[in-house]
Amino acid sequence: MKLSRRIALAMLASATTIGSATAAVQPIVGLITKTETNPFFVKMKEGAQRAASARGAKLLTAAGKADGDNAGQVTAIENMVLAGARAILITPNDSKAIVPAIKKARAQGVLVIALDSPADPQDATDALFATDNYQAGLLIGQYARAAFNGKPASIATLDLFPGHPVGIARHNGFLAGFGAPGISARTVELAKGANVVCMADSYGDQGKGQTAMENCLQKNPGINLVYTINEPAAAGAYKALKALGREKDVMIVSVDGGCSGVRDVKAGVIAATAQQYPLKMAELALAAGVDYANTGKKISGYVDTGVTLITDKKMAAQDSKDTAFGLTSCWGK
Repeated sequence: MKLSRRIALAMLASATTIGSATAAVQPIVGLITKTETNPFFVKMKEGAQRAASARGAKLLTAAGKADGDNAGQVTAIENMVLAGARAILITPNDSKAIVPAIKKARAQGVLVIALDSPADPQDATDALFATDNYQAGLLIGQYARAAFNGKPASIATLDLFPGHPVGIARHNGFLAGFGAPGISARTVELAKGANVVCMADSYGDQGKGQTAMENCLQKNPGINLVYTINEPAAAGAYKALKALGREKDVMIVSVDGGCSGVRDVKAGVIAATAQQYPLKMAELALAAGVDYANTGKKISGYVDTGVTLITDKKMAAQDSKDTAFGLTSCWGK
């Protein structure tokens, strides 16, 4: 064999070995969302996949069957650890019940980052990338208070489900923004203002939101202000109001700022919403997970991914953006 051919074959073998080694150390990161169907989490998954592709990482994904499905998320964590994930991003369905599974993963050297919803306690995960949910509620509460301008309010709150920290934070922020006394970001239970006449769980779902609104209206037909945990629940509330011809004299405010939700603001279904940015959450957290997989460097603490009030009926004393901005920024795209 000629020398030049030997060198060429040696170089080819070396390149093949290097390529195999590169593939073997491709960082693996997992993403576990609350559900597969909520558009918020669909966008979060898109953001994580985009960031994984850009960074040469392999993304594993899973979700609970529905809001509140802790067992499905526990299984997903265990499967991802077995599959070699070095970092796991999770939006906890049950902030307390998920903690033992998180601790077990971290004990095996896995970085765990909570997205959107904190674990309980918050430091059960290495880091949290999320909206300030109390602030999101505060913005729409302040908006509603300014819009009512002293007019008596009869309020219904369509909340998430019992005990969830995001549901508590948004609800309490809304009431504090509307002027209810004695509420702060540290309040750990759902508060009830004097003018709240109905509190019901919607599970963030349009159908359940509609049913909750129907039940509230049967008991309290004079309701004129509705807070909802998210925009699917707001759409359900609006459907219930419209069936009774009440859609024009009841104000709905909400949280998320998703594309369909902003379109509902533009159409007058929702008066105002607080926009958050799941793509940003996912992309930043994915980057932190890949950095840990590659270097061992851990991120820690809370990263606030921002919130913006979106409305086409601006209140003079409050900063907000219109739906044109909201549609260019929905989900953080």
